[in-house]
Amino acid sequence: MKTQAALATLGSLLSVTLAAPSTSLESRIQRRALGLTHDPTPFEPATGDFEAPKTDNETQLAYSSNWSGAVLESPPAGSTFSQVTGSFTVPRPSAPSGGRGTYAASAWVGIDGDTYGAAILQTGCDFTASSSGGTAYDCWYEYFPNPLTDFSNFAVTAGDVITATVVTTSATAGTATLRNSRTGQQVTQQLTAPNANARLAGQNAEWIVEDFSSGGNLVPFANFGSVSFTGATATAGGRRVDTTGSQILEIQQNGRVLTSASASGSGVQVRYTG
Repeated sequence: MKTQAALATLGSLLSVTLAAPSTSLESRIQRRALGLTHDPTPFEPATGDFEAPKTDNETQLAYSSNWSGAVLESPPAGSTFSQVTGSFTVPRPSAPSGGRGTYAASAWVGIDGDTYGAAILQTGCDFTASSSGGTAYDCWYEYFPNPLTDFSNFAVTAGDVITATVVTTSATAGTATLRNSRTGQQVTQQLTAPNANARLAGQNAEWIVEDFSSGGNLVPFANFGSVSFTGATATAGGRRVDTTGSQILEIQQNGRVLTSASASGSGVQVRYTG
């Protein structure tokens, strides 16, 4: 969980009292303390999830209310995904035009959690902005259904290039690693299944920007500009594969499409369109 020092750092950004989880940075800290998690699956938008062909006939577009990016929904025949990696530049988030309050988003890589929902192994970074100009960054790991946990003493700021990697060592264990290329710092956490049912199947590989939930509700979605995953690859059966054939997800909320996503080779691009 977040250290007292990190709490104090984020606390310096705050000038409001605890409120609903979606209205303040302080409430976002409370989300960590309550042991809440990133959503393990992409939610269909209220208007219904539909798929439409992209210009690249090897990919399809689907809408979700919380995930945007690329998902390999099945590994090559006879294999399972055992590693997913990708690098992204930490964006400088801001409140959407005319927005007031606090907004957030997250970028991460993961194994399982899309078509296979019993467990998900993931790691990444959250970025939060207030309309008054404050920003905060938290990087974390998670073996769902356990709550996410922040990496302590892993400082990031806008412009840093983070390489995120998750590796399964068995159906009930794995590692999450983040490396900051600017500072050279690397952190790794070994993880085990939180219960007997949380078995990893290696059926999905993901590179995602997420509008995560707090208190059962999606937090107000930050204008993150753009997030580009480079070196986006997965390992299956000892062979490295890229995003070819991936399912493309874009975020749609209240009838509005808020992101534009694409993938090609080992690159995934997600852009905020508001």
